[in-house]
Amino acid sequence: MTRFRPCIDLHQGKVKQIVGGSLRDEGAGPVENFVSDKPPAWFAETFRRDALTGGHVIKLGPGNDAAAREALAAWPGGLQIGGGITAENAREWLDAGASHVIVTSALFDATGKFQPQVLAALVKTIGADKLVIDLSCRRTSSGWTVAMNRWQTLTDLDLTHATLDRLAPFCAEFLIHAADVEGLCRGIDADLVSLLGNRREIPVTYAGGAATMDDVRLVESAGQGRVDVTVGSALDLFGGKGVRYDELVAWNRRDS
Repeated sequence: MTRFRPCIDLHQGKVKQIVGGSLRDEGAGPVENFVSDKPPAWFAETFRRDALTGGHVIKLGPGNDAAAREALAAWPGGLQIGGGITAENAREWLDAGASHVIVTSALFDATGKFQPQVLAALVKTIGADKLVIDLSCRRTSSGWTVAMNRWQTLTDLDLTHATLDRLAPFCAEFLIHAADVEGLCRGIDADLVSLLGNRREIPVTYAGGAATMDDVRLVESAGQGRVDVTVGSALDLFGGKGVRYDELVAWNRRDS
């Protein structure tokens, strides 16, 4: 059964929803769909109250460590953490209250070449059971290609069944943003969800484009109930108009 998993995206120390493809190291800032006047802890406490497990906190760039620690402290063991995670600091974030650490860019060199030895070091440091591999991707001529560095740089790793099979033994879950539709509220990438649903080794969460509850239902059908979903910019909790938070809480409680 597909579950809704909550998210807390942090940019410049604030909870925001942004258009994923607009993140850049230089030039104009990202396109912001929502900037909250509530602190990160408020969102963590809300998700804790409603037993929305398996959610994640993502640090989008520098200046977010204090905000991330605030969210984790509000729900120790209840949220994953991603953004700038390496083998050197992963244990620190687990000690700060994260249930898992989420890693993307650290698994590649500056040119985007996958480094299996780095993945091995992470597993040796914290164990596969505490690691979530983020395979957020963009559509390319080969299907989908994993993108790193806040989705600015394509890597040499295509998102395929073979890639999922190769990496599954080294992590507890996969997290996959469809970067081309992230934050646009124009619908999910159903083809990508279908690919993800054809494998069942470990849990996988999809994020990107969900605009209505019909999109949530489409994730469940296209993913054969094997793919969980995150809803961001369309959610009323983040200023959106397409999906109500209480609908998603009820969705997760369908069979309870």
